[in-house]
Formats: sequence, structure tokens, C-alpha cells
Amino acid sequence: MGTDRHPAFFGYGSLVNLATHDHAPNTPVRLDGWRRVWRQTVLRPYAFLSAEPAPGAIDGIVAAVPGRNWAALDAREGAYRRHRLGAGALTVPEWADTVEIYAIDPAHHAPDVAHPILLSYLDVVVQGFLHQFGAEGARRFFATTAGWSAIHDDRAAPLYPRHQVLTGAERRLVDDCLEEWGVQRLPG
Repeated sequence: MGTDRHPAFFGYGSLVNLATHDHAPNTPVRLDGWRRVWRQTVLRPYAFLSAEPAPGAIDGIVAAVPGRNWAALDAREGAYRRHRLGAGALTVPEWADTVEIYAIDPAHHAPDVAHPILLSYLDVVVQGFLHQFGAEGARRFFATTAGWSAIHDDRAAPLYPRHQVLTGAERRLVDDCLEEWGVQRLPG
């Protein structure tokens, strides 16, 4: 199977939503020793979703980078730095060679600001978790993500370039979770 093995990435946000990319094969997995966190940066007035080493575990997908061609994915994840994941952090699918993760480049951090989170982005992320891990997995996303700030409600006029159309049930789940977590919603 040596020629069928690919380098891979661990997606923990919008990359979990397979409608936003065509990287295959892909496999739902759990990554130990990491958490998701909303990061404020100097790059834009909205928060980025990032990941950092921490106790606990997060769900996501491992997806292939066929032909070892990272260029398009690196361009999509331009604010992030790629890091190789250590052995034992997750069960690596047999088709995967090495697995890397994207995290916001510390040079871009702006810890003293409070940028809101784009609802159109959050919708895409939660839709992906619903499709990969079901409603409980989508709720786990909220529970295993730190750094929540206010939500910028841009659903009517999405600012996120890879936004998706959600069903009524998907929108309700996002809205219910935001309410349960007490996240403030700002008008668009």
C-alpha cells in the first residue's frame, strides 16, 4: 500500500465540513492532548478558530493531501502555521503517512482585542460536525472550544467565503447551542 499513502492534515473547524474542500480520503478521528480556541489576531476584525496543546481531546477529520501538494491548503490556511502531530495523539488511518495540524501563527495574535466570531463561519463548522459526528458531536464542539466571544450575525449576508446553506434544523442547533453557552449575538 506504499504508493497509496498520503501526507494528511487534522481538520478541527471548517475543514471538518467536507463541502468546503475535496481532500480525500478522509476519516473522522479524535485528537488527544489538544483543544480548539477562538483567537484574536491583527489580520482581520473577526476571530479565527485555532488549536493548541491542552489536556483533553477534540473531534475532527484526518484528510489526505494527494500528491504531497500542500500549496492550495497552505494558501487557504494562510494565517496559520502547520505543525506535525506527534505519534500517539490520534489513531492514524492506514492510508495516511504523516499528519499535520494548522494553528494560528503566534506572530498574528492580538490578545488585547475582542473580535467577534462570524456566524456564517460557525454555521459551516457546526454543519460539518453534525454531518461527521451527529448532534452530540456538534454539541461537543461547543464544549471543547475555548475563547468564545460575541457572534457577528452575518447569516443574511455571509462574509465567510466558504459559507454553506444550512437546513432549519442545523440553524436551530447552532442557535440553541449559542443560547445554552450564553454567547452574545450582535446584529449583522
